[in-house]
Amino acid sequence: MFYQFAIIGTTASGKSDLAINVAQRLNAVILSLDSLCLYKEIDIASAKPKKDELELIRHFGIDLVSPDMEFCVGDFINEYNHALVYAKSQNIPLIITGGSGFYLKSMLSGLAPKIEPIKIEISDDEIWDLAMKIDREFCAKFSKNDKFRLRKWYQIYAQTSNIPSQWLRLNTGEPVIKNLTIFELVWDKFELIERIKIRTKNMLKNGLIDEAKDLFKRYNSALKPLNSIGLKETKEYLDGKIDIDELSNLITIHTTQLAKRQRTFNKSFNSIKIDGKNLNLDNFLAQISNSIN
Repeated sequence: MFYQFAIIGTTASGKSDLAINVAQRLNAVILSLDSLCLYKEIDIASAKPKKDELELIRHFGIDLVSPDMEFCVGDFINEYNHALVYAKSQNIPLIITGGSGFYLKSMLSGLAPKIEPIKIEISDDEIWDLAMKIDREFCAKFSKNDKFRLRKWYQIYAQTSNIPSQWLRLNTGEPVIKNLTIFELVWDKFELIERIKIRTKNMLKNGLIDEAKDLFKRYNSALKPLNSIGLKETKEYLDGKIDIDELSNLITIHTTQLAKRQRTFNKSFNSIKIDGKNLNLDNFLAQISNSIN
């Protein structure tokens, strides 16, 4: 029977492993929400499912483009539609999982028109002061330190001469998904840090440095995916700026910071919390069944 649900969580929370285990039990397919797994050749740094896991469970959203190719939310929605058509044709469940909550939020909220990037000649503080004067709705939702959204806000304002929050309300398309049960895998923050440390050690053990070395030989190191956590620190190591211990420590610190941002972002979803430490697969499957029915 076709139905769909999402499993979200911070990096290193175990959501991908859980999704694979659930998919095996439900004969489901998986759509990856991970913004790094969609790139070919970035396997270890993205914690991409292993080859045997990809052969075991049909995945969408993985190995779609090369690191030097553009990929946007609209492209992701196209991939979602491919997964949706496949799952419906097979009459099987679709599991949406990963750490890039922005993709999921875009599908649930509707896609805004594309705004071309422009050169910004004022400071972030000046942008924030302007937003406080004309768009309190934006300021109530986002932090002054959220540079990405702050600059996106200014780009909309500069190119439309409208209050961005109002402009987005009027110009955002209909949601791609209107009803979706979302499960969030949660951990105590100290336990999560330990999981991140283990994950970092495993990435280095499994060949992160060699993977990074090959990527930097073949592609421009300024590319966005090559500046993701794990790769940007390894570039410093390869350039002789840090030693191996500093490499491991920096990846752990930056991953922990990412997890904190993801945890904050995930609060915007109306999700069912699942305790990662005490997770029982049979109980979780029962929760899925109850939420769908």
